[in-house]
Amino acid sequence: MKSRGGIPPRSRGGGGQELRDDIDQLGTVLHESKGNEGYHIVTQSCLCSLEQSIIDRFEKHNCLYQSPTIYRQGWEHYTVVAFDGEDIRELLGDLRSDREIELLSKTLISEKQIPHSMLAPANQLFENITDRQLAALQLALESGYYEQPRKTSLRDLADQTAVARSTYEEHLRKAENKLLTNAGQFLRLVTATSAADPLQVEETRRTEQAAD
Repeated sequence: MKSRGGIPPRSRGGGGQELRDDIDQLGTVLHESKGNEGYHIVTQSCLCSLEQSIIDRFEKHNCLYQSPTIYRQGWEHYTVVAFDGEDIRELLGDLRSDREIELLSKTLISEKQIPHSMLAPANQLFENITDRQLAALQLALESGYYEQPRKTSLRDLADQTAVARSTYEEHLRKAENKLLTNAGQFLRLVTATSAADPLQVEETRRTEQAAD
């Protein structure tokens, strides 16, 4: 879908009552369904500060915006996921009331095809991470620090900066901690509907409890 005249600028979740608080924090619930694959909840959280943004209007009609927005020759191109044909028809009617709209393509997909990339909005993953912490994380990633085997060391990374090794390591560890903490709520949603226990954590716990 492409739009001219709109304002430029996001998740999917799984079931489990104990996860409901996490889900409510992610944004507006757009769609819920239950099936053989489990219980699915799709939420969206808008980045826009402007009340009348086009992304807000997607959400109003229970449609899920998939970034990025592409700007080409005066047009704004959006990808939107709808869970009901009537929702997309109402959305198009709403948008056509004040802008020029052209529907470029429409594809039928199943819920299982909705990528997990739609689950984790970038602004929430990197929330509360400072610019220096992000810079430390990016340098480590691009230098092969997280590859196996590692291609660099903390000392070598720090030598590329204007800060001491201990300072660089502090920035990096804080970035890692915040990133994993922020990703935790999405990780729980991804794994909530799976009964698999590949590391046999529950079995180990039961064995330990029986031994006690």
